[in-house]
Amino acid sequence: MNKTRITAALAAALLLGALSVEAKLPPAPPKSPAEVAAAAEKAKVTGAKDAAELTAAMDRAVANYRKNKGLPPEPSAVPAKPVNTHMKKRR
Repeated sequence: MNKTRITAALAAALLLGALSVEAKLPPAPPKSPAEVAAAAEKAKVTGAKDAAELTAAMDRAVANYRKNKGLPPEPSAVPAKPVNTHMKKRR
């Protein structure tokens, strides 16, 4: 009998707690065009910095992998001429 009362009280408390959580926050105040432009510029600079850091980290990972596998260092950045003999148009 005691367990059923505790279970019922716990269920009621959870139900009341769930209903009280549905309060809404007030909408955020609108931003001025200057604030929007500043935020966009900051996001652009941050994105470029993040991309550069990611590229550097990926290069370090590749160099570490090649070193540990005993592979030669990465070839030069100059791409080789593509050989697409199978892609020629037939007439």
